[in-house]
Amino acid sequence: MSTRKSAERRSDPQLRVSLSTSSVYPGSTASGFEAAARLGYDGVEVMVGIDDVSTDAVACSALSEFHGVPIVSIHAPTLLLTQRVWGTDPWGKLHRSAEMAHATGASVVVVHPPFRWQRDYAKGFVEGIADLEAEHGVVFAVENMYPWRTGKREFHAYLPDWNPVDEEYAHVTLDLSHSATAGDDPVAMARTLGSRLAHVHLADGAGSPKDEHMVPGRGTQPCAEFLELVADSDFDGEIVVEINTRKASDTAEREADLLEALAFARLHAARRP
Repeated sequence: MSTRKSAERRSDPQLRVSLSTSSVYPGSTASGFEAAARLGYDGVEVMVGIDDVSTDAVACSALSEFHGVPIVSIHAPTLLLTQRVWGTDPWGKLHRSAEMAHATGASVVVVHPPFRWQRDYAKGFVEGIADLEAEHGVVFAVENMYPWRTGKREFHAYLPDWNPVDEEYAHVTLDLSHSATAGDDPVAMARTLGSRLAHVHLADGAGSPKDEHMVPGRGTQPCAEFLELVADSDFDGEIVVEINTRKASDTAEREADLLEALAFARLHAARRP
């Protein structure tokens, strides 16, 4: 699973485990950097969102330097809650994400597929992502999503599909919480993707219609098997912990969850001699 076709390969003997700043929400982007450094994560993925610091490459670079943790990836503001961050032009958001990646030293931009109502954006999305990679020299890893469900009804909210495996993307992000919600098998997806698997969002889920982002090992996803498969391959991308700690009663409980997720990743993603 060799990745980063448009970027330099890393030579790290072990896979890095980084922390998404969304994992400390409702904490700030700054608190995400602080937690990553103090708890022993190898890097940070910046979730560009409503926190002004997350949209500022200079501020994020300063946090990275101060805490001594690199920024490994930028998550473009393509969520429902971030539809107006950096304007409303979806292609403009992706260009700005690539510029932020260059400015901060990140090599990956994570992007969601278009919403169904973004028809003009969706028409040339697969080709447009390839053009962006060629223009900016940054990996754009399209993330797997899931159908929206209410009761017995199912709504396919993404185009060309919530599952990027069968689309002609050069690079894909696999999110194990999203695969749980979709009812997809992440191990089978990883095998099918092969060298196109460029980035991992590590979490867990129990198959609820809600996107759960549980601590890995607490749900029903084959998180351990998935990480072992990735570690035994020539995958050289990033493993990013992206869990939901909003219900934590205090800082100690949140940090316990972040440490548990880190320990799980270190154990199962360790490369064998």
